[in-house]
Amino acid sequence: MKILRVIPLLLVMLLAFSTVASASLDTAQEIDNDADKALIEFYKEVHGGKRFLDNAKAYVIFPKVREAGFFVGGLYGEGALRINGVTDSYYSIASVSAGFTMGAQEFSLIIAITSDDALKKFMRDDDWESEVDVNIAVFDYNAEEEADDVDFGSNMVGFVFDSKGMMGNFTFEGTRFERINPDKD
Repeated sequence: MKILRVIPLLLVMLLAFSTVASASLDTAQEIDNDADKALIEFYKEVHGGKRFLDNAKAYVIFPKVREAGFFVGGLYGEGALRINGVTDSYYSIASVSAGFTMGAQEFSLIIAITSDDALKKFMRDDDWESEVDVNIAVFDYNAEEEADDVDFGSNMVGFVFDSKGMMGNFTFEGTRFERINPDKD
């Protein structure tokens, strides 16, 4: 019976988490600065990552994705869509999950867009969900592989790196992406 008292508290905490996350948009400059730092870390951690991104049509960098949960969980982050290495627009990533979820973590995420069709689809809608609109392959790399040597078989490839904390595996199921307009200051 005690768990029935805890569930409403967790739902309120999750609502507060998502409200605070969406209300505290970083400025465009903060997102770009954090994205630049995340790229440096990505190039260190993922062998061949720079060559892979150089050959991609575009990529979205979410430098700080925060995820937390206790049976009910959520994640949120803000990032920049870069085409030819230049920021084109800004996006948020958000997800809510239920089930056996426990822990908290922060990580960086890059989604490489490898085809013109996928880029057009991504940019056409201001708001889309990953499992409805597109499948994203998550690259589970190791020190022996190079990103540009792998055939992903997908138009979008996700790289999760620079993880801090402890949580279960990352999944794109139920993940929502939305175009945002941060302040320019």
